[in-house]
Amino acid sequence: MNAKLFIFLFLCLQTLNAAVDMNVSVDDNRSEEQILAIQAQQESAKNDKIQEYKTQLETLKTQISDENMWIKSYASYLTALDVKNNLESIKARIDYLSKHAKTASEKSELSALKDKQKILATQVETLKGDFALAPFSELITPPNIEKIPEITNPFDIFTGLSLIKTFDSNFEEYKKKKEALVNLINILQTQARIYKKLQALDTNHDYAKSIAQQNMQIEMFKRALDTMDVTMNVYQKRLDVAEVNINKSIKRQVYGLMKIATIIFVIFLIFFLLKLMVKKYITDNERFYMANKIITFTNFTIIILVLFFNYIENASYIVTILGFASAGIAIAMKDWFMSLLGWLVIVFGGSIHVGDRIRVDLDGMKYVGDVLDISLLRITILEDITLTSIMQNRRAGRIIFIPNNYVFTKMIANYTHNSLKTVWDGVKITITFDSNHKKAMHIVKEITKKYSKGYTDITRKQLNKLRQNYSLKNTNVEPRIYSFIESNGLDIEAWYLTNAYGTLTLRSVISSDIVDAFNKEDDITIAYPTQKLNVSMHNEDAIQHNHELV
Repeated sequence: MNAKLFIFLFLCLQTLNAAVDMNVSVDDNRSEEQILAIQAQQESAKNDKIQEYKTQLETLKTQISDENMWIKSYASYLTALDVKNNLESIKARIDYLSKHAKTASEKSELSALKDKQKILATQVETLKGDFALAPFSELITPPNIEKIPEITNPFDIFTGLSLIKTFDSNFEEYKKKKEALVNLINILQTQARIYKKLQALDTNHDYAKSIAQQNMQIEMFKRALDTMDVTMNVYQKRLDVAEVNINKSIKRQVYGLMKIATIIFVIFLIFFLLKLMVKKYITDNERFYMANKIITFTNFTIIILVLFFNYIENASYIVTILGFASAGIAIAMKDWFMSLLGWLVIVFGGSIHVGDRIRVDLDGMKYVGDVLDISLLRITILEDITLTSIMQNRRAGRIIFIPNNYVFTKMIANYTHNSLKTVWDGVKITITFDSNHKKAMHIVKEITKKYSKGYTDITRKQLNKLRQNYSLKNTNVEPRIYSFIESNGLDIEAWYLTNAYGTLTLRSVISSDIVDAFNKEDDITIAYPTQKLNVSMHNEDAIQHNHELV
């Protein structure tokens, strides 16, 4: 009984152990599969992470353009270092071969190295700035601040403002360079962190070299940034000082300009009031014109002197400037200079005044007109209808401009000089030899006396005034009648005084009255060219032409 119980218990125990062993085996198999699955998931996640980092690196690389000024400068620097190292190694090899070369191959190598040395030396000269171990010298050096010009007149204000604008533009450009450098450093630091992460994750690749390159670039760019920070502060302070000085000079010129503008305004106001007074109290047009001209000339002269003494510190400069200006005008602008002298002669000599009727002979032409204006360079006249217009020019009403220097070289006749307002004019009529010439002369004299009496009295008074300035011997102002024997009859000429501005009108009236008076007389015949044709009745083919006056 006990034995059977023991056997039963033993069998149960064995069965239980087998079941336990089976369960443990199943559990072990499940744990290994889970581990493999977990490992696969971890490997996939790591690969995804590596790919993500590489994608980030590619994205960062696209943000750094090859045309970036800092990258180009750094690349040029590396090229210069490479060229320098190659050149030094070649020089060392050349020195060795120069002393120990024996074989033909060594001598050929020596010749090739010397040629290569020349090429590298040329490259070194080209890359001289970067070769001097200053890869960012041009970028970190701020623009040069030129010597600030002294602002001495209002025109220099624009120069000062332009200079300030240039300074601001240069500073902004320098500031953008710094901002580009800061952005580049941030990108490089991000790349360096990603490379470190890749090195920790990707054991199949060695990122140590890339990390070293990144660190070297970051270090160099940081040193450049530190230099730029210090340089920018100094540069900004220098610009501030320069702009403050320029603004002070500009303000000083603006205040001076306002002061001068106020003075000029007061001068204009004073002379404007003078012109109003002249216009009110001077009724004579000629005197008003001259007074107005004198006021205007004086006004501008004072303004020019104000400008001179305000912008020329040393008065001796004025003499020097005027000396050079006079010499320059005399040589380069001879005609203008002579016109200015002519204006002085005309104005202060009193030979011609505005309103005078003058005749000017220019290049074979004669112009008669009234003076409209006398400026610094020319006389302006309005051509009137005169005997000259009728007989020669066949036109009138033109505005004629005469340079003032013509008073020295050309003929200018004044019909209304000084107080004279009348001129001598005359008419001529021819009568036959058998006419009563004494009667004809008496008729002509009476007619001319009738129409010129008023002008005769005026001229007598004007000549009495003219005696104060000139020596007058013949002051007879009565009409003058002359007779001359000509081939076709007896010419009777009548000369009389008339208004200088209306000679043709009186000439027309007197001529008409003389013709009417002669036609009424039986013993006075006006002579004119005629032609008589005599035909012989005995010989119709013989025709004789005789010309005579009837």
